[in-house]
Amino acid sequence: MVNKMFFSILLLIGCVLGVKAAQVDTVSVYSEAMKKNIKVVVIEPEVSKEKETPVLYLLHGYSGKYSDWVLKAPHITELADQFGITIVCPDGGFGSWYWDIENDANYQYETFVSNELVSYIDKNYSVIADRAYRGITGLSMGGHGALYLALRNQDVYSVVGSTAGGVDFRPFPDNWQIKDRLGEYAQNKDAWEDHTVINMLHLYKPNSLEIWVDCGKQDFFYGVNEALHQKMNYLNIPHRYLVMPGAHKWDYWNRSIAYQMAYFGEVFNGRTTK
Repeated sequence: MVNKMFFSILLLIGCVLGVKAAQVDTVSVYSEAMKKNIKVVVIEPEVSKEKETPVLYLLHGYSGKYSDWVLKAPHITELADQFGITIVCPDGGFGSWYWDIENDANYQYETFVSNELVSYIDKNYSVIADRAYRGITGLSMGGHGALYLALRNQDVYSVVGSTAGGVDFRPFPDNWQIKDRLGEYAQNKDAWEDHTVINMLHLYKPNSLEIWVDCGKQDFFYGVNEALHQKMNYLNIPHRYLVMPGAHKWDYWNRSIAYQMAYFGEVFNGRTTK
């Protein structure tokens, strides 16, 4: 549940006069693992000219691309300024689910995002090169990807979010090219089980990750997100969970990213003041 401190931070969204001072750049980052350049949008808040900032990796959904967030949720630049967070939006390929696929050089997106891209951003931008100030989140396929990458790379990220994430795709065996990456479910059940987030909670290390999950009540992923929430409760994994009216659409994600940015701001600012 969202606590009073979080709401007090969220209220700032309505109080700050929006002056778009954040700088938005599109860069090409070379992936040695995939032998190709990958487009990345980087949103630098105004404060990054004065000091190093926390950084948030923000992932797109299935059939999306690196520019989705800045084009379809343009207030993301104001949120970057408001909370003083550098936002990095990598291209995750078409139906990659942000996995490394064995023996497929075109799909090494875990290595790219959590290794190659993090190293590039740390070296080339005014960000705090410390996992305590590095987070990751995303929508739909990107929500799954954020949780998947954070659980597998807890030495890289300290806070993770997901909005309308495909946190258990087993109920959808013919959708979103998952079988193109993992094979048909009937013949490759173990691979599907190993790659779905709801089955990966055993990887969580106590006090290692701050976790946020939200989903729209009318979203086709609502049921699996509710199941993830219940399983985290059962396993005593601390997390924030928010349900709001909304379907699997950008009008919901435009609202939810404001809540998520307030949450990430709360986490990072709490660490700054310690």
